Amino acid sequence: MKKGRKHQQGTGARVNGNGNAQQHGEHESWKKLKLVEIHQALNCDPVDIETLRRAAVSEGGLLTDEIRRKVWPKLLSVNVYNLPAKPTKDIRENHKDFNQVLLDVRRSMKRFPRGMRVDERQVLQEQLIDIILVVLQNNPALHYYQGYHDIVVTFLLVVGERMAIAMVETLSNHHLRDFMDPTMDSTKHILNYLMPILEQVDPQLHEFMLRAEVGTIFALSWLITWYGHVLSEFRHVLRLYDFFLASHPLMAIYFAAVIVLHREKEVKQTECDMAMVHQLLSKIPQDLPYEELITQAHCLFTRYPPSLLAKRAALQSRNSITINCFKAFQAATQQQRPDSVLRRQLLQGRARGLGGPDSQLVLSRDTQPNQAANQLVKMAVWGISATLGAAALAVAQTALDWAPDFFMQLF
Repeated sequence: MKKGRKHQQGTGARVNGNGNAQQHGEHESWKKLKLVEIHQALNCDPVDIETLRRAAVSEGGLLTDEIRRKVWPKLLSVNVYNLPAKPTKDIRENHKDFNQVLLDVRRSMKRFPRGMRVDERQVLQEQLIDIILVVLQNNPALHYYQGYHDIVVTFLLVVGERMAIAMVETLSNHHLRDFMDPTMDSTKHILNYLMPILEQVDPQLHEFMLRAEVGTIFALSWLITWYGHVLSEFRHVLRLYDFFLASHPLMAIYFAAVIVLHREKEVKQTECDMAMVHQLLSKIPQDLPYEELITQAHCLFTRYPPSLLAKRAALQSRNSITINCFKAFQAATQQQRPDSVLRRQLLQGRARGLGGPDSQLVLSRDTQPNQAANQLVKMAVWGISATLGAAALAVAQTALDWAPDFFMQLF
């Protein structure tokens, strides 16, 4: 797959109109192949989580928000048919973090899509406040930090309120756990991995930054918001979330390292002064080659894993809850049932009266397929089944359940 993509890029400058059409066709074929691989992985029993991780890391990531709504929950072992209830308004009463969360959310307007109606944004901001407060209330050991809302809003915009609660709660107890201690000590510990990575790859750059005494604080907002606060294009944020959700919790610091390495010439040409170097590095260019950097970060993690870097004296003094829990978390993701099975189990439980009054086959509004598109796809399914019989109907129905847009591309 990668060879095909490189070939496209290498010949793009020399082809005529017909060549461009061919290039577009090759891209669409590559995209459809990836969609099929994801679809098959989601419908394996147990779910083929390794294929989903590779899809999220590899070029293009998970491609669309519809696919993210299917894959992101699997990457975090979230059952979309067992979501928490919508928060009630009493969640805000006497909550110790309410005022700070309210202030941060009110200042977060740039995180919402350009052109969104004010009333729509206000509804989402209210949901964002409630999601944060309910996760904190359910997990007293977690402590709010400024920047947390930048992560939560990304999930809200993609998966909707109820699924966001489930996903953010899991993420907060694993990938983000060190950031949610009562002090910044654990966060500083994660930041301390940055300089050893640079030393391994570019000793001269590492030595320059030591002489400048710039430290690592320039990367703090990158790390604790998973870059959501510092990138202006939401599509780039989503691409990184695909990558981070499928990777080790420290991957965000490896990505910080490759950004610094990518800007190596700029850094070395800057006056060797703390203020000057900090000012340069704290502003991320918006035209970064994200796919290239993701590949580099993935390679650096393989070559210089945290276990190797942790032998450094600066990294030996503190245990990381995030790192220590990751293996168990990763193992748990290997035993997930596909959504078709989870849905059937839910329906069987309801038929036996075991589901309870709140156990309904309902996803959040954002996860429901467009009704008009769904009806069109159903018509296609009926036509195919009449022509080809039950086997085709079974395949088509599975595609319909998984992703109507995906199904429409195949037929």
